[in-house]
Amino acid sequence: MSKPPVHAFFVGRALAEALYEQLESAATNAFSELGKFDAEQRERLRQFTDRVVERANRAADEATQTRTGTATTSTTIEDIHPGELQATIDELRAEVALVRSELQRYRSSLP
Repeated sequence: MSKPPVHAFFVGRALAEALYEQLESAATNAFSELGKFDAEQRERLRQFTDRVVERANRAADEATQTRTGTATTSTTIEDIHPGELQATIDELRAEVALVRSELQRYRSSLP
């Protein structure tokens, strides 16, 4: 009579260990997938940022070329009139605000 309860104890213990191993495996896989997703999103954000910076640099180069009339002239901070500098800063701030709002909209659309 003492054998079935002892056997039931060991069966229960083995079941609990097996369930724990399954749970551990599932959690590990879930965290692995989450890490991959996070890395992919960071890479996409980095690529997006690179594209934005590249566009901004091209636009700045085009604006400089248009302003100076030549493609080889470079503009420094000292060459810009203070009013133009403030206007450029304001434009950049507006563009940064636009990029932030687009990024927030993008993040909110993710599952």
